[in-house]
This record gives sequence, structure tokens and C-alpha cells, in this order.
Amino acid sequence: MSQRSGPHAPAHYEFRISGHLDEYWSAWFGGWALIREDDGTTTLRGAVTDQADLHGLLAKVRDLGTTLISVKTIDAPPKSGTSTTRPPPSTSSSPTAKSPASNSHTSRVNPPTSDT
Repeated sequence: MSQRSGPHAPAHYEFRISGHLDEYWSAWFGGWALIREDDGTTTLRGAVTDQADLHGLLAKVRDLGTTLISVKTIDAPPKSGTSTTRPPPSTSSSPTAKSPASNSHTSRVNPPTSDT
């Protein structure tokens, strides 16, 4: 469970979704870390300030059209400046989201545009 240092400290979460997301999706998910796992899933890790923020991130997963496998709270990452994520494999230079259901098919997924 995530340990909060104060009443207004953000909780840290980990989402696991099906398919691989390219690194540029990190910005769309508010700078969350993306880890492409060997089993064809992507793990997203980051801070959530409140329930509205959490629901907004869950709506983004829904809008992406991928399957949400799990959501859990985690301990905050170390503040030493070292990354706990491993670099993504360099298999393609084009931004794609790959579905594990059909390994031979790669679809291009673009994030929705903002009206702000």
C-alpha cells in the first residue's frame, strides 16, 4: 500500500493494461512512467492527487480502447533521481499501440486532441 507523508500528499498507483504503448503516451498520461513488459502488457506508474485525477486517468485508459488488467497503489518512487523503469525495446520507430491478441497486426493509435 502507498504510504502518504501527509494529508494532501499524492498517492502512487500502478495500472497494468494489455498491449504495448510507445513512450510518447507518457505525456498523455500526465508524465507517468511506461514500462513495456515481456508478456505484451504495459505498466504505467505515477502519482494521483485525488479521486477526480484517478477517474480522469481511468477514463483515458477507457478512451484508448485497451483492456485494463489491474490497478493498485504502490509506494512512492525513490527521490534519488534514479529511474526504476527499464528502457523500452527499440523494435519500431513509429508510434503504435500493439495488442497481444494479434501479434501480427499493429495499429496506430493517436491520443485525442484537447480543446483547451
